Amino acid sequence: MKSLAVGDLRIDAIVEDPSWPMSFERMLPEVTPTMLTRERSWLEPRFARLDADATTAGSLAFLAFHSYLVRTPKHMILVDTCIGNDKDRGGFDGFHMRRTPWLWNLAQAGVTPEQIDFVMCTHLHADHVGWNTRLLDGRWVPTFPNAKYVFGIVEYEHRRLNFEKSPSGKMSGFADSVLPVVESGQAMMVTSDYTLDDTAFLEAAPGHTPGNLLIHLKSRGAAAVLSGDVIHHPIQVVYPECSPVFCEDRAESARYRQSFVQRFADRPELVLPAHFSDPSAGRIVTRGARCAFEFVDG
Repeated sequence: MKSLAVGDLRIDAIVEDPSWPMSFERMLPEVTPTMLTRERSWLEPRFARLDADATTAGSLAFLAFHSYLVRTPKHMILVDTCIGNDKDRGGFDGFHMRRTPWLWNLAQAGVTPEQIDFVMCTHLHADHVGWNTRLLDGRWVPTFPNAKYVFGIVEYEHRRLNFEKSPSGKMSGFADSVLPVVESGQAMMVTSDYTLDDTAFLEAAPGHTPGNLLIHLKSRGAAAVLSGDVIHHPIQVVYPECSPVFCEDRAESARYRQSFVQRFADRPELVLPAHFSDPSAGRIVTRGARCAFEFVDG
């Protein structure tokens, strides 16, 4: 994604994995072959690979994993930190003991870990907290030594209770990617109305997780919303009633996503989801009886 300007803010995507395939049947079980056939013209080849009959079992959706680097006149903010390296994720081979050049990609954007002032996590699933920490001399230490890590208090308490019930849950990421930050004193537990410098402010977006958040950005009359996992794939803008299996309350996720799509349709705000293929950013537009995602690259 090319750098985007939102008023005085600059936004860059720091990519960990540009294209991750997963069958529609496995990821979005409510998506039908009829839906895929109807949207084939724009789904392929960038967002999906469909088989001849557009079956959900044989057709693949493509997801990306990236963070957003937001430079404000005062601060350097990193939003969501992907999967991370060296993490034991034995419950899911795709996340297990990865080695990616994410830190090098951050350096290519001209930023060192020491320059990050705030890390903001939309929620605390393992693929949004991985680079919160790195392995150093056999210990998990915060990757960004000078940063405050902003965690929603509802989300944190939910994860903490789950961890206490099942401390061996490798896929949670809590032990290696959240607790070390808390223990270092760098965590900030905030409510869903938290505002940072009148530039970034939060909003509760329940469904994907109990404490899931949106991050709004505004500067000089321009605005953007970092939507995290409210929407995973652009087909959900067309069919917001379809929730992925990753959502902890799929019915609530569908309700919130439908309201989100209606709310931002035909508005000037940029929408930056966490898992859309490059260049990720765009706007929601009305097309007939439904909506679509219009990417900034057209």
